[in-house]
Amino acid sequence: MRRKKLLLTGLGILLAGALGVRIYATGPEAGTPYSFDASYIEACSCMLYCPCYTNNRAHHEFCEFNMAVKVNDGRVGDVSLKGARYWLAGDLGNEWGTEGKAPWLVITFDPSVTQAQRDALVQILGKIYPLDWATVEVDESEFSWSIEGNLASAKLANGKGEMVLERFVGADGGKVTLNNIKYFGASKNHGFTFYKSKVHRWDGFDHQFDYSGRNAFTIHLEAEGTL
Repeated sequence: MRRKKLLLTGLGILLAGALGVRIYATGPEAGTPYSFDASYIEACSCMLYCPCYTNNRAHHEFCEFNMAVKVNDGRVGDVSLKGARYWLAGDLGNEWGTEGKAPWLVITFDPSVTQAQRDALVQILGKIYPLDWATVEVDESEFSWSIEGNLASAKLANGKGEMVLERFVGADGGKVTLNNIKYFGASKNHGFTFYKSKVHRWDGFDHQFDYSGRNAFTIHLEAEGTL
């Protein structure tokens, strides 16, 4: 597919196309109500537990991540988001919490996600992750998504991203879930269930990373409001 270069900001999207760079309002208009309910498999380069959720910076001068997302329910205006699936890969960098800036993001949509859903989801992502990304690029691929027993796994069919996560074992031998911690711009969540990565890699759009034994979790989050 044609590769697009985007700058996702709180004000909209900058699209570099054949006719040059232009700002355009994509999808629903400002003031449109939205709701969002999704399940995440997520991993990053920080040690468990990622300090980005309790501080304004990561362990290092970067926080490289993958997120595989299934939308359980939600809508933006008249556009239903139920069943939509997408993958986020990127780096928060070291200025996300102080300057509101981050280096890069790649959004990979499952082919089943319609254009109307994609436009709506980009708007919601701007609400949940209200950052100015230096580059945002868009891709398309199917991907697997599974949480079974002590393992959570997700893999892009195009081979660019993969996560295999092993659940962190608590003192009683069961799972460990951290509650009452905010997830970026989400309205609420149902707790971070701790995992550690066995495989956490990305190789695409001139970005590459590969980690093991680092922070990971699964989470069910919700967001609502107006665009």
